[in-house]
Amino acid sequence: MKAIILAGGKGTRLKPMTHTVAKQLLPVANKPILFYVLDQIVESGIREIGIIISPETGGEIRKAVAGGPGWDAEISYIVQEKPAGLAHAVKTARDFLGDSRFLMFLGDNLIQDGVKKFVSEFESKTPDALVLLKEVSDPRLFGVAELDGAGKILQLVEKPAEPKSNLALVGVYLFKPDIHLAIDRIKPSRRGELEITDAIQELLNMGHRVESHVLSGWWLDTGKKDDMLEANRTVLDDLVRSNVKIQVGAGSKVEGRVAVGEGTVIEGSTVRGPVSIAENCRIINSFIGPYTSIAPGAVIENSSLRHSIILENCRISDVEHLTDSMIGRNTTVKSRKTISSPVRLFVGDDAALEL
Repeated sequence: MKAIILAGGKGTRLKPMTHTVAKQLLPVANKPILFYVLDQIVESGIREIGIIISPETGGEIRKAVAGGPGWDAEISYIVQEKPAGLAHAVKTARDFLGDSRFLMFLGDNLIQDGVKKFVSEFESKTPDALVLLKEVSDPRLFGVAELDGAGKILQLVEKPAEPKSNLALVGVYLFKPDIHLAIDRIKPSRRGELEITDAIQELLNMGHRVESHVLSGWWLDTGKKDDMLEANRTVLDDLVRSNVKIQVGAGSKVEGRVAVGEGTVIEGSTVRGPVSIAENCRIINSFIGPYTSIAPGAVIENSSLRHSIILENCRISDVEHLTDSMIGRNTTVKSRKTISSPVRLFVGDDAALEL
């Protein structure tokens, strides 16, 4: 079995952050989203992985994966020249996939406990397709599945005005090679894309067996700023373990589950977990509150942070109450006056803000 990860797209809902970084490389708990996906695929036993990239951000993704922790897998790169739909991405990967069964995983999604169980279910039940679903509060925003009593999919509809269920397509699929014929038979949707929902529906029309797996754990779609912050909160809460690799300075307190990388200095500060602070940071006379991740090289002075994502080499000074924020690489945020109300920011790379 092979796997493809969809790591193209422009990430328009995450601008300005994605002006300078691929959305799949944005960090959750100080780890790129794409790395979680790779970990979960390898954990499932799949060793041939194709990453579908765009011409604009493909080089950055190649570089990040090459500099990553290393995976026990053979990784190939497949260029999708334009974002023409998920089914078009599968079509683009046809030479890589050949006649293999394959896992398809959207590279900006996170799911609890990985896909090992999902892959095993596909291998044991041998349907023509197995689709991961999750109950959602507003199914009108997603592709939606209607099931029979045995869990077989009867119909799929993309963003229906009147959904017949609250079961959304998560963005993780397993297919036999019959899906290629189904993709060849569909036409672009009204938005000009080849939709994977249409291709799966065509499988059903052709008489193939399509089954579902309803996810009981969390699913995080990291397409927007608030989604990223929620993903950071959830992953820190679920995965971070106490691992402080430094001697905390006098007058400082580290409370709860906190991970701190080597070379970081914490002086006159309180860090209250769950928190992840990477290598070579400086935390001086500050409060770092729950659900915050701080990337390598950041400097936080005379400030208070909560529920935020701070990227590499940021410098935050004299900000009394920064919360629900995402700050890009090499950005400076400084306050010259006391601001008692919470400050919420969404700032891209290489910016300078004076409050």
